[in-house]
Amino acid sequence: MLLSRNAIVTPLIICACILGVGLIQLPRLEKLLNSKKSASLESLEKDVKAEKIKLDFLKKVPGFGYDNLIGDWVYLNFLQYFGDDEIRDKTGYGLSPEYFEVILERDPRFLAAYRSLSVSTSLYAAMPERAIALSEKGLKSLSPWVPEKSYYVWRYKGTDELLFLGNPQAAEHSFATAANWAKNFSDEESQFVAASSQKTAEFLKRNPQSKYAQIATWAMVLNNQVDEKTRKRAIREIEILGGKVIKTPEGNSKIVFPPKD
Repeated sequence: MLLSRNAIVTPLIICACILGVGLIQLPRLEKLLNSKKSASLESLEKDVKAEKIKLDFLKKVPGFGYDNLIGDWVYLNFLQYFGDDEIRDKTGYGLSPEYFEVILERDPRFLAAYRSLSVSTSLYAAMPERAIALSEKGLKSLSPWVPEKSYYVWRYKGTDELLFLGNPQAAEHSFATAANWAKNFSDEESQFVAASSQKTAEFLKRNPQSKYAQIATWAMVLNNQVDEKTRKRAIREIEILGGKVIKTPEGNSKIVFPPKD
């Protein structure tokens, strides 16, 4: 009887916590959506503070075995936050790492979250240290086999280390590890990642300050199904480094590299 009661009460508690937080935020969200064009910066910043309080609460509330559910729910909230370009242009992306602190603490094997972490926190929020720290913590729960294709997390980490921290030695290690993890799989995608990551690691070892390696890494960002703003940033950075991005007749992006340095 006790086991049966717990089985009923526990889901009700966690659902009540999530529903309670959601109901608290719903009036504020509706108000924001209806008046965001005329909203003052002060009112928008109040909404950001309220969202921060919600995330701090979710960092502490017990999961009762529903951590993955909470992680998914917070990720959906993040997508709404990140996708509101109009408001983010006014208030910035400072809450990005706060979302992922909750998401990856609840579900460190949520592979898709790591890519969003890298883009939102390193590129938009200009906090690569936070992104890398969160990735390093999450990697303690990963292995070459679990989850499948977890080698991508090392790739994202290496990208942040090279492009945003200017640390080619750390990036070399991350790309080399990505290559070693990807070599465990025989499928075409994994073999491609293994070869390209190994090539990047070896190039960084020979020439850690290479613009060629930086262009190749920005090309990874460009070809990673990113949003339009990130795509433009990647193209701009490639051009600054001396490369060019050419659109092929098939609609793909081709990188023209400068002479190797």
